[in-house]
This record gives sequence, C-alpha cells and structure tokens, in this order.
Amino acid sequence: MTKLKSDFTFVNVYVERTLSPTLGEALRAFPAVFLTGPRQSGKTTLLRHDFGGRFAYVTFDDPLERDFARSDPLGFLGRFQDRPAILDEVQYVPDLLPHIKMRIDASPPDTGPAAGRWLLTGSQQFALMQNLGESLAGRVAILDLLPFSAREMAPPSLAEAVWVGGYPVPALHPDRRDLWMRAYIQTYLERDVRQVKAIADLRAFELFLSLCASQHGRELHKAAIARDCGLSQPTVGAWIGVLEASYVVALLPPYFRNFGKRLIKAPKLYFLDSGLVTTLTRQPDGEAALAGPMGGALLEGWVVGEAIKAFAALGRKPDLYYWRTQDGLEVDLLIQIAGRLHLVEIKLTATPTLRHLEPLNRLKALLGDAAHAGGILVCTCEEERALPGENRAIPWSGFTDWISERLS
Repeated sequence: MTKLKSDFTFVNVYVERTLSPTLGEALRAFPAVFLTGPRQSGKTTLLRHDFGGRFAYVTFDDPLERDFARSDPLGFLGRFQDRPAILDEVQYVPDLLPHIKMRIDASPPDTGPAAGRWLLTGSQQFALMQNLGESLAGRVAILDLLPFSAREMAPPSLAEAVWVGGYPVPALHPDRRDLWMRAYIQTYLERDVRQVKAIADLRAFELFLSLCASQHGRELHKAAIARDCGLSQPTVGAWIGVLEASYVVALLPPYFRNFGKRLIKAPKLYFLDSGLVTTLTRQPDGEAALAGPMGGALLEGWVVGEAIKAFAALGRKPDLYYWRTQDGLEVDLLIQIAGRLHLVEIKLTATPTLRHLEPLNRLKALLGDAAHAGGILVCTCEEERALPGENRAIPWSGFTDWISERLS
C-alpha cells in the first residue's frame, strides 16, 4: 500500500514497511531500539513517518549536533528532558552510548527503565555493534531495515526486479536507476569503505567489488578472488567482511548434520540487492541480464534476498542454508522454521520437469522427518501447481508471500 508523503523525504511516495509492527513491539519492550541496515534503505523515513509526531529528531550528519554530543554529552541528552528521541547516524558519536545507558539506568527502581525512550539508527554495523553490546546490553533491541521486499513494492516483472532492485529511490523512480546506482557505488567506496578499514587503494577495492558481483550466487573461494585481484587471501577475507558489515553481501552457509562442518565448508556469496549486481556486471537491461549467463544466479539471488528480508521484517536472524553433494547435486535453499527444514529449488524455467525435482527428493529422503514433506520449486511459471512427491511449483512473484506466511 502506498500513500502520499512528502514532508521528510525527497521522493513523494511513502511505502509501508513490513518491519513497522516488529519495530512497534520492540519499542514497547525495550528502552532503546537500534535500527540498522544499508545506507539509503529508508531508516530515517520509516522512523520519522511512524514516530516523528512525538519523538524529537536529531541527525549526526549535522556537524554541529555531532560536536555538541561529543563535547557535552550530558547537556546534549538533557535537552530532550522526558521526550523520546530519534538519534540518527549514531555511529558518528559512539561515546554517547554509555551516557544513554546511564540515563536508562537512572529510571526509578520501582518503575524500571521506560520503554521506547530512544530510537537509534546507523547505516553501518562496524565497530558500533561492539559498542552497543558493551554499553546497552539487555537494554536495546537491534533490528535490520533492508531495501524493499516484493511485499512492500511488488515489481511488475522479474526483469524489472533484478534490474531496479529494492532500494527506495530506484524502486520508486526507475528512470533514475542508472544515475542513482553509480552515485551509490561511488559514495559507498569513498565514504563507507574508509570507515570500516583503512583501505588506501580504492581502485583495487572497486575491482574486488566488481569481481564479487560476477561471483553472485556462487561458492565463495577466496583464493581464486585473491589471484584474480592480485591480493592476499587475508585481505580478501577482510574485504568480504567489509561487504557483509555494510549489508552489500550475505554469505549462505552449506548445510551439514554436523554443525561444525557447516562453518568450515565454503559458503555461497549473494549480493542483497540485484540492482547493484546488474550495475557492477554492466548488464544492458533486465531482459538481457536474465537471458545471459547470470540469469539463473540473478533469480536465485533475488529469492535468497527475499528470504533474508522476510526474517529481518520479524526481527529474526535468517536461518538459511544450501546443500551440495560431492557429485554436484544441489538444493539451492534450505529454510529452517520451527525446527524443520523447508527445501527450495530455484530454476529459471517456466516448465518444471521431474529432473528439477531430483535434488529435492534426494535430500528429503536423506533428512527424513527433519525436512518438510513438501518441497518447493520456485520458477517463472505463471501459477502455483502441484508436482509429484508432494512438491509444488510456485511463481517467483509468489515466493515472498509463501515464506512470510510460514514465518508468521
């Protein structure tokens, strides 16, 4: 659902976010809520839309506010008195967090800390997450706001979905997509990357970023990336950590019955936004991208991204894996819900066949009762249909509703 909203965002449409109910619940349970996620995912817009009427608002992008908070933290916080406050981009003033803790703990002992007093945002996890854990342990709920899911901004076609992605500006204004993506990548390189690591050679990091985009949906082999970029493996590992911390990529671990092996084997690398992938790999348009060699990986990455967003909307960390045998048999996505695994195969085809079901059936036989009886084949078919072996084919556009219903 959309409605006009133009007072605090430069796009003229406000899209209701699926995280809003979870955010409201967290505010009723915790004195502080930290809303994180990638830059330009809509954090400020969400908070000011839902709470701007009764919360004071300060952004630390403003150097004057930043200096005030650093030089006189007690005076800065005292200005709010009893009014709840939104503190935007708090990663710029990490030393303010212990003072927020003291104000929370100063609540009368008979009433306990007042819930919903502080709303904090930050575009990067980085060192801020360690500061949050040390300063506000047990006092803060941490939620992730990712770019639009298909439930929030339903794309008209798969080509549009992988081409435009889910960031609010290109999703709402596809005509701005090329200019916005280039500016976003440049800002990410020049601003965010320097905040995570002291990376001097941004041209080398840009090459690394583009190479990672070309590996979207594949197993992560750091040695191969290091060789192709002329970097050391430890550097590649550190730079992958930068991409994870800034919500550019997610790593999907392989599933093993032995949990220890799950941490040793190579994960698969996915960009969380397909628009960034198609930009970095220089695709001419969405149709050409799907018809080219990356078509299957783009659909697979879109589905994995929707699964991650569905967990995030409920304030939960994603419980997702993939499965592959030594002879190459693979199930693209395993989703653990309520102790059982839902098996999902993803194919860029409008015509499901028995061959597509072979990995699902083989893994169901191996897992037994640990797996849900009905496997899912996500494809480009036009409508949901039953398949042999209690499996079902569902259209790519129906996957988001499918997983959201099962999680909730």
